[in-house]
Amino acid sequence: MRYVLFLIFSLAVYGFAYAQSDALAQQYYEKGEYKKAIVAFERLYKNSPRKVNYFIAMISSYQQLEDFETAEKLLLQAIEVPKSSPMLLVETGFNYDLKKDSINSKKYYDKAVQFTEANPSASYIIGRAFEKKSLLDYALQVYQSAMIANPNYNFLNNIARIYGEKGDIEKMFSSYLDLIKDRVEQKGYAQRIISQFLRNDPGEENNVLFRKILLKRNQQEPNLLWNELLSWLFIQQKQYKRAFIQEKAIYMSGDASLQRIFDLADMSIEDNDKETAREVLTYIIEKSSQDATKIRASQSLIQLDIEAVTDGNYDEIQQRFDQLLSTYERNYRTVLLQRDYANFLAFQKNNPEAAISYLKETIELKLTTRQLATVKLALGDILVYKEQFNQALIYFSQVQKALKNDVIGQEARFRVARTSYYKGDFEWAESQLKILKSSVSQLIANDALKLKLIISDNSLEDSTQTALKKYAKADLLAYQLKDTEAIAQLEDILLNHKGEQIEDEALFMQAKLYEKRDEFDKSRLNYKKIIEFYKEGILVDDAYFAMGQLYLNHFDDPEKAKQFFEEIIFNHQDSIHYVEAQKAYRKLRGDTVN
Repeated sequence: MRYVLFLIFSLAVYGFAYAQSDALAQQYYEKGEYKKAIVAFERLYKNSPRKVNYFIAMISSYQQLEDFETAEKLLLQAIEVPKSSPMLLVETGFNYDLKKDSINSKKYYDKAVQFTEANPSASYIIGRAFEKKSLLDYALQVYQSAMIANPNYNFLNNIARIYGEKGDIEKMFSSYLDLIKDRVEQKGYAQRIISQFLRNDPGEENNVLFRKILLKRNQQEPNLLWNELLSWLFIQQKQYKRAFIQEKAIYMSGDASLQRIFDLADMSIEDNDKETAREVLTYIIEKSSQDATKIRASQSLIQLDIEAVTDGNYDEIQQRFDQLLSTYERNYRTVLLQRDYANFLAFQKNNPEAAISYLKETIELKLTTRQLATVKLALGDILVYKEQFNQALIYFSQVQKALKNDVIGQEARFRVARTSYYKGDFEWAESQLKILKSSVSQLIANDALKLKLIISDNSLEDSTQTALKKYAKADLLAYQLKDTEAIAQLEDILLNHKGEQIEDEALFMQAKLYEKRDEFDKSRLNYKKIIEFYKEGILVDDAYFAMGQLYLNHFDDPEKAKQFFEEIIFNHQDSIHYVEAQKAYRKLRGDTVN
């Protein structure tokens, strides 16, 4: 037993020392101490002659010292050893390349290729050796020959990568499509690589090329895979209507559910393409045989139509809610529909009392913990609307406690913080927001950080927090859809707290409210002030983007709009508006956008 333990200990010590020697040799090489590296790698190779990488590292060290003669001598000796690694043929050819001896370099490269023709199983190791030396044409020859010799070999990924490195984008795209067709499980991987060569702009050369290749394949060899990739491309380009055409083709084939189309509707809404979203949602309602799907699509469609109402007449919306709730009844399946209806009563019809009563009835239904949480969050929101903060906090806290480690629980914590902020209890609000900065939900984390900065930045210079209290009140008024009162409250800040930290925040919120009321000249003036007086502030890129949109969509001055988008592209590359600004700028510049 003692001997066994001693043996184990000795092997462990030897292994540790060996690993240290390996690391030391690498360290010498990386630091440019090539003479020391040669000694270290030579010792390692002598102890482990099967590890050809040590020999190659030793050869590379000689080459770094430009001692090509010694490297040549060692390589020629090594390739004569029976069963030596075929990689050494490539290494020998490369050493002749370094010596500017193109005749001998080609001789050994050709020997390496011929070896793979006789031994296709060595194609990967030799192909990779060529790749590492950037001998891409030889690598291509090896991989392609191997696939012809043995159809079971698949080097399409290697081939595609090489074409990408060579800048032959068309062949790279085609190779990745071949890979996906042969191994559909590689689709996600291939899409990630392809996306690196695409842009959001449909007019970009590579985007046009990829679309043409897909369309040609779809004509010559129809396959739903090409429809899926076309849809994916159009979504990258935010061409949701064109993506919808592909998704319909996929759905009509019978090989897909409506979930893909639902996802497309959500993306269209998120990117404000409401026309396409309506078309997609209507299609879902018409085609689905599932009540849950119809309810969900109807909810989304109603929300779009609520936002479109400009005259305050919600009679048609009321009728649609009544019809849906009559058809599908009030039960656990329609919880989200009931929540939306309560929000409609409170925020659009200004009847929060009816909404509160309605949701309290919903709470009495047999619901899951998550459904109950959803209803309580909505109920709390409406109580905040009525400024019944303490009652709202009770419901939010119940949700936070019930789903402590869930995203819904974190959302409830954010509502606790925001409600405390509305109340003027900034210290407690900030303590909750600090916790949420590390939320698993990026959206919650971003909202929490933004609100925390507003509180902390405006508490340092004003111990009484007078301006912050006014700003919080204006924020609440905006939440209550009392835009006129909110604008007046913000004006008070701008008049009586000039030069204070909160001024740019007040200018920006007021500008957004002006836009909502179509008072575009006033909003433009506010954005201009932010750009002139708060160039180093965190809202300046938002102001530039907003100005670009104003000039483009409301002042019909594309040249002026282009200047603001250009400012973001060249001076605010880290802005969340960078991609959209770039797309708008290129379109205004006259680039082809399909």
